Amino acid sequence: MPPSKPPATLQPNQKNAPAIAQKYEPIRGQRPILYSLRNCPYAMRGRIGLFKAAQDVEVREVVLSNKPDAMIEASAKGTVPTLVLPNSDGTNTVIDESLDVMLWALHQNDPEDLLHQQDPNALPAMLALIKTFDDEFKTQLNAYKAAKRYHENNVTECRQACEVYLQDLEARLGADSIEGSAKQGLEDAQSKRFIFGTKESLADIALLPFIRQFSKVERKWYRESPYPNLKQWLNSYIQSVMFNKVMTQYELWKP
Repeated sequence: MPPSKPPATLQPNQKNAPAIAQKYEPIRGQRPILYSLRNCPYAMRGRIGLFKAAQDVEVREVVLSNKPDAMIEASAKGTVPTLVLPNSDGTNTVIDESLDVMLWALHQNDPEDLLHQQDPNALPAMLALIKTFDDEFKTQLNAYKAAKRYHENNVTECRQACEVYLQDLEARLGADSIEGSAKQGLEDAQSKRFIFGTKESLADIALLPFIRQFSKVERKWYRESPYPNLKQWLNSYIQSVMFNKVMTQYELWKP
């Protein structure tokens, strides 16, 4: 859900989301609950973070046109993802921003070091890039999707506005590729490129759902687009076991 929305009003049985570094002690027999929508990029982002952190949650698939009462009681915002953490005192801690879900999960467990914890400058840089895409790229992407859907005459202009941000990612993903290819072979060097170097990060998995969304607006144009590094990066994710599991189709949850 967009970060610009105001925070929800807490219900009597809720607590503010804990500091992201705080460890959560699960209650026996009570898994955290994730209200989700399969193809929503924000919900997808939350599920990817939870998967990467190996957090066991109960996924409740919902439709936003008919939100279950339990979801509204958890978060008055009524958006996905909404993560509900049962507390030992009978209250719930609710996290209802996709990036906060990812950060919470990775502060519980980060086996792949997606937060690059040995570099104190890494996380601020990741968060700054993610914010740019959330605040700016997503606005341009929405305009691009609408122009294509309603057959408007400014599709090209809308796409070009998005490309400014894609060009940044293309450059990041291609950085040092010539030097790397000399040492390892071109194919191997490219296969190991991520947004922040040769190591996967929070930024990769946070931006993935929105780049995927962009790629689906004009599929033919995207296939022929001059972004080889970006296309390889996206394809490697879409074809991964991780993505297949994250995109599991759940039946609509009913109380």
